[in-house]
Amino acid sequence: MTGTMPGYARPTRTDQALALLARCGQTILAGGTDFYPSRVGLAARDDVVDITALADLRGIEEREKDWRFGAATTWTEVIEGKLPPLFDGLKLAAREVGGMQIQNAGTVAGNLCNASPAADGVPALLALDASVELAAGQSRRTLPLDRFILGPRKTALRPGELAIAILVPKPAHPARSDFLKLGARKYLVISIAMVACVLEVEGGVVRSARIAVGSCSPVAVRLHELEQALAGKPLDRDLAAHARPEHLARLSPIDDVRASAEYRKDAALTLIRRSLERLA
Repeated sequence: MTGTMPGYARPTRTDQALALLARCGQTILAGGTDFYPSRVGLAARDDVVDITALADLRGIEEREKDWRFGAATTWTEVIEGKLPPLFDGLKLAAREVGGMQIQNAGTVAGNLCNASPAADGVPALLALDASVELAAGQSRRTLPLDRFILGPRKTALRPGELAIAILVPKPAHPARSDFLKLGARKYLVISIAMVACVLEVEGGVVRSARIAVGSCSPVAVRLHELEQALAGKPLDRDLAAHARPEHLARLSPIDDVRASAEYRKDAALTLIRRSLERLA
């Protein structure tokens, strides 16, 4: 992959891919669902490392302390995976990632590395307390998702580094989750606001809560004050009433063609309450 013309490589082993990435700043191609649309009508300028042949980056594995989602695992594989109720919200988010063709090709890590404020998978994975496993050469490091996505289209990926897996820790108590998205229409739409909720429940009481909101800030955010307010509350019809406007202080929505900032914040609160009602 040298010379004046862009190069293309499709390695079959992860060490080969890492060696190629170490040479210079090649572009990583996984599902291509963002890569190709962004280059329509443009001359090819990228040296591309296609990781679709790396079998060890595919699939979902339950381990002693966590679940490991290979970086190139598709959203269809998430939807069809035999996973506990903890992942119901992630499955709902997966069904919002474009149409079925996009879900068949688009990858979990690609959705994170694209770092769109409206990325459907990010709030659900944030609420799952997910981390991203990164590799460069022989080195490995793991970053919590909220330290991996730094801003719109900006991540903590270093030159020559490849996301190889997403790790979701096992909760301390039985857990359930939900995901809701609001757009201008029902399907195939960029969100106005979206909410992911995870509740750990034991003895009819919320032992722990994780609430994440997307499309209402430069990056999706956890609402820690609301999570603290929900902890210890009975899992009943009144749970949603504990979500209050002041719990959304961390959000910084904008006015754009899809909605006003005020509407976004109001919609986020409504989605949180609906999600809590559904989980209760």
